[in-house]
Amino acid sequence: MKRIALCVEYAGDMFEGWQTQPHGRTVQDAVVHALSSVAGAQVELVCAGRTDTGVHATAQVVHFDPPVERPINAWVRGANSHLPASVAVRWAHEVDDGFHARFSATARHYRYLLFNAPVRPALLSGRVGWFHMPLDGEAMSSAAAALVGQHDFSAFRAAACQAKSPVRTIRALSVTREGDFWVFDFCADAFLHHMIRNIVGALVYVGKGRHGPEWIDHLLSRKDRTQSAPTFSPDGLYLCGVEYPDNWSLPQGGRIIRPPQLPMVLSCSEPESRSAG
Repeated sequence: MKRIALCVEYAGDMFEGWQTQPHGRTVQDAVVHALSSVAGAQVELVCAGRTDTGVHATAQVVHFDPPVERPINAWVRGANSHLPASVAVRWAHEVDDGFHARFSATARHYRYLLFNAPVRPALLSGRVGWFHMPLDGEAMSSAAAALVGQHDFSAFRAAACQAKSPVRTIRALSVTREGDFWVFDFCADAFLHHMIRNIVGALVYVGKGRHGPEWIDHLLSRKDRTQSAPTFSPDGLYLCGVEYPDNWSLPQGGRIIRPPQLPMVLSCSEPESRSAG
């Protein structure tokens, strides 16, 4: 039996992170339960990137070695019949047993959606970040450019980060505005614990004028987390892509990228006043 790769989508605000916990309220626990129900035996999962509590995914890639043979579609439809509404298996694909969801990956993509308006968004609660003050997009873009490339990201890693090295390579980082939203797109070889949320927090500090764009260079050179901005909310963060070499014959040529689209309800404007007729 061949190893199986899956693409999984989930709403992270409904779970306490990806990684399995004794209480069972994680995405991994839900997916393992569903796949094990289909297999009739225990299934073990490996993911491309562990996400924290509140962080979402549109393209989490996982692999497992099936203990029994099933039609490939059973791992999709069968698993989804056992999953809560906040999790869905998008596709299943047979791969060689040398494939590894984490170690075979060459890049990860994340998108952060930030609602920028005076009043918090009730309908999008838990699905987007929010900041109330106007932000300077040109300043944030200039600051973001300093982060592209290979750097020691000690100033942007969590104290509990277990990575052996703080050095990572950000291949692309863009800041764009769409309506009431700022969209932060990240692509890197890998990310440190809380790295993206800490970077977003620093860019927001620059955007609101607390620091100039050159502050990012200062943070990189000092390598001191205590001098950076607070960790930003997980609400708007999405794991939205993983890249693999094309020799694994995965969908999309191994570039499994599904960025979350902006919500249909972009803003809630005040109703026009009506005079009595």
